[in-house]
Amino acid sequence: MQLSIDHAAATPPYEQLRSQIAEQARTGDLPAGLKLPTVRALAEQLGLAANTVARAYRELEADGVVETHGRRGTQVAAVGDTAHRLAASAAHEFAERAQRLGITRDEAQAAVSGALDLVYRER
Repeated sequence: MQLSIDHAAATPPYEQLRSQIAEQARTGDLPAGLKLPTVRALAEQLGLAANTVARAYRELEADGVVETHGRRGTQVAAVGDTAHRLAASAAHEFAERAQRLGITRDEAQAAVSGALDLVYRER
């Protein structure tokens, strides 16, 4: 697992860590089932506070990238299926809310397109 933190970057360290692990899991560089280092061990290795690594792990777990199993530790989840399922669920929730708000289909699609442009431009 190749991880590096740029302490001078504008992006917070937890987000740098989260995005690197998520990308490596998505590409298969971190295979499903791989056990990740403990929070303390990774924090020490990267020169970060344990709370910073813990936050990254929590966000990865919320996104379905990793799974935590108590004493067995944190493992890389089968990201492909989970990521697509979570994205589809979020899209469905957005569509229902847009409809309740009285937004037209074209307006909802424009909102999604604008949000995607903004988010993907930031990376």
